[in-house]
Amino acid sequence: MKNYRFIIVALLMAFTTQAVMAQVVRREDREDRKKKEDTGVVITDRQQAFYEVREPHDADLQWMKVIYRSLDLTKGKNPALYYPEEPNQDGQSLFYIIMRLLASNRISAYEYLDGREMFTDEFKLKTKDIFDRFYIMYTEAQGSTEKNPKYTVEDADIPGNEILSYYIIEQWEFDIRSNQMNTRVDAICPVLHRTDEFGGEPIRYPMFWVKLNDIRPYLAQQYVFTDDDNNLPRYSLDDFFKLNMYTGEIYKTKNMRNMSLRQLYPEDSAYHAAQDSIERRLRAFNNDLWVPDREVLLAQREAEEKALAEKEAAETQTDADEQGEEKVEKKTRTTKRGAKVKEEEEQEKKSSRNRSKTKVKQRKPKSSGSSSGGGSAARSVRNRKR
Repeated sequence: MKNYRFIIVALLMAFTTQAVMAQVVRREDREDRKKKEDTGVVITDRQQAFYEVREPHDADLQWMKVIYRSLDLTKGKNPALYYPEEPNQDGQSLFYIIMRLLASNRISAYEYLDGREMFTDEFKLKTKDIFDRFYIMYTEAQGSTEKNPKYTVEDADIPGNEILSYYIIEQWEFDIRSNQMNTRVDAICPVLHRTDEFGGEPIRYPMFWVKLNDIRPYLAQQYVFTDDDNNLPRYSLDDFFKLNMYTGEIYKTKNMRNMSLRQLYPEDSAYHAAQDSIERRLRAFNNDLWVPDREVLLAQREAEEKALAEKEAAETQTDADEQGEEKVEKKTRTTKRGAKVKEEEEQEKKSSRNRSKTKVKQRKPKSSGSSSGGGSAARSVRNRKR
């Protein structure tokens, strides 16, 4: 009898535990569903940690360079960050993703300080203040509280078509643990291009900074195509930044005076030369750290010898061409001189023939005394004698 009682009690406990677990699962499902309704994508802490790029410790860094770039969304592969202008079956643009996350209070935005960025709680911005500052219409979402404010923004009220560029903070780091040069994007700032009531050129308004690590899991869910010839979306927005597929010009490097390149180099030629110099130094830094092996040295030597041979051949060809041009020019001068002499001779002959034709033998005219004059004198004498 006691054995039957133990069996009954065990079965009752098993059924009770199963019912409690079912209630917990249903509650978690409801919370996940609600979370998905707010953001469109469910991101767990484990997934967040998986996509997060760990920042190296200062003790592991031997060298670092902070670069500020401006991404023009009309150049290179950057239009992948702009299109589609409004959410559709292909997905949504980067700015729409950021605004949705801000409205649902999933990420934090930080003040734009123009080179003095501090990603701390002191410089966090309230989502409501961002919406008010840039005249974005919103309403409070259901379940919003003072500690956890949430907002609803219609697609038509998000100024996605005015976000024509982004600022990014790019860090070039040499890690002594991995002995590698790493490039990572630390933060991104949407730039609003808005014209005033008088028209004219659009004015740029940097809106706020967002840590890229905070939005990486959500960017990994949005795939985009980066080539007009291939409309198959093969890369996610996270890949876009991780693989440095963007095209951006350097407008500032971190310096003690907090001056941009335009302030340091006002002239256009000096400004572009400084940009090219920084790019070359960054690209060549990693190559200058290592001693090449034998195969690389042999390949470099062969390449140098080939380049030298091509240069000598080009110089020889140039000398030959110059000599040929000199010969042709000399021959041309000789030909011209001979033609001129021949022409002068022909003219001389022609003029001599003309002179010979015009020259006529003239007979001596008879003197007047021996002809008619003498006859008249004689007749006058005879008349007087008569």
